[in-house]
Amino acid sequence: MSTFMSVTEVNQAVHAGKGYTVLASIWEKDSEGGYLSYRSQHIPTAQFCDPSAALTGLPGSAGGRNPLPALSDVQRSLEFWGVRNGRPVIVYDQGHGLFAARAWWILRWAGLTDVRIMDGGLAAWEAAGFDVVGGPGNISMESNAVAVEGSMRVATLDDVKKHTGPLVDTRQPNRYAGKRERFDLKAGHIPGAVNVPVEELFNEDRTVKTPSEILERFAAEGINSAQNMIIYSGSGNHSALAIAAMESAGLSGAAHYVGGWSQWSADKHNPVERSE
Repeated sequence: MSTFMSVTEVNQAVHAGKGYTVLASIWEKDSEGGYLSYRSQHIPTAQFCDPSAALTGLPGSAGGRNPLPALSDVQRSLEFWGVRNGRPVIVYDQGHGLFAARAWWILRWAGLTDVRIMDGGLAAWEAAGFDVVGGPGNISMESNAVAVEGSMRVATLDDVKKHTGPLVDTRQPNRYAGKRERFDLKAGHIPGAVNVPVEELFNEDRTVKTPSEILERFAAEGINSAQNMIIYSGSGNHSALAIAAMESAGLSGAAHYVGGWSQWSADKHNPVERSE
């Protein structure tokens, strides 16, 4: 099963009436903006997913900017969307991939096995000339999916402190180096982490690179397996996208430090490393 589906494959599935649940994971800076963007245009049959409500818990220094949601909240979302066992889920966002990947990883973490990301998002869909629709969307089906935690590996702050294997930071180089930090309390990275910016795993049009290109990028850091890896970003979005790219290349099994730099840097006792 592929992690990503091309817009052509999604278009064919939607118009053939195949049994997919399509989720538009749309986020905007203001609380109503995501839903307004969804209402203005979305892929036919897509349901609206609000990342700030459905895919994260309450932010704070203890858990980071986007901590894991409560499993009960994920369950309510599955019921709202009409997610069913045996019915694949396709997720997409505006095109950068971050919120589609967040939805993909959270749904996989909650026990869903057949979840795909539409490669290139809505930007690629529109570039291909495929139809969009407006309005509140379809009425969802009755759901029988049950959220069960544990299907994706999660690393806690304590796990990171004790970790001796590969530790990968997927943020932009300036943030990793400690030269720029707009979101979190301190600049820099977790000591011992190597930098594999998630942007380097994707093409300029935000479609995922080939498996050989992704494997080569990690091999450049001396990483040929994800089994003993912990991966993080600022608050779990860039790292979720990196995990999706890794899975598409056969690098499966990395533990996701969802709290990320936002949680680590909030504790003054945690060491910080910076680089040139």
